[in-house]
Amino acid sequence: MPIRVTVWNEYLHEKENETVRSIYPDGIHRTIADGLAEDGELTLSTATLEEPEHGLTQEKLDATNVLVWWGHKAHGRVEDAIVERVAQRVHEGMGLLVLHSGHFSKIFKRLMGTPCSLRWREAGERERLWVINPSHPITQGIDKAIELPNSEMYGEPFLVPEPLETVFVSWFEGGEVFRSGLTYQRGAGRIFYFEPGHETYPIYHDPNIRRVLRNAVHWAYNPAKPWREVAEAPNVPIDQAREKIEKKGGSLHKAGEAGYR
Repeated sequence: MPIRVTVWNEYLHEKENETVRSIYPDGIHRTIADGLAEDGELTLSTATLEEPEHGLTQEKLDATNVLVWWGHKAHGRVEDAIVERVAQRVHEGMGLLVLHSGHFSKIFKRLMGTPCSLRWREAGERERLWVINPSHPITQGIDKAIELPNSEMYGEPFLVPEPLETVFVSWFEGGEVFRSGLTYQRGAGRIFYFEPGHETYPIYHDPNIRRVLRNAVHWAYNPAKPWREVAEAPNVPIDQAREKIEKKGGSLHKAGEAGYR
């Protein structure tokens, strides 16, 4: 069965900035989707900020196995209800790839629970992404490092939780370093944060970057049935305990009554 992937993008810079438009005339989301389409096992669709419900209806998310997120200038315009909808799907088992400035997106900060802050500089400097684990599924087909001639610098400290794995570490021409490929698990959902992708450089046209994204989609894909009740916290009545027990002492709630939230 094909893996169903939705690529989400604000799709604002491309409409407003000629440099970005010249590199991504059909939108960053379309270029990312084209790179993913080189893998015949993926079924691709896209969604953008200014669509109704940001293109992320419940029906759309229910049909998505892996969501790819690119955002930069309009994180605050993403409705909180949609953020919670996406977070629920991640907890249920939908994979999530967060790219570049998506570190400041509401959904990434919601799932990380930290400021997700970092240091940055726009100077078009060289970036070298070192492969930390050559045996990791996300790094397959990649040499010891990926060389990008022009990139936006992201530097440590990066205020995120300790990841499950650090897959890439970047060095920048100005001397800074950055943990540029990190994996996480939230509920049943796998998350991969990948740093390169500044909109004024043709990074998503790079064959190695496109390969990493294809690999990451496969890594993030969870073939299991969605864990729909993942956020529920049921009050299990005494008579439904696996072992026979008797009630001892007082309680705040009646049998089966919902708890406080």
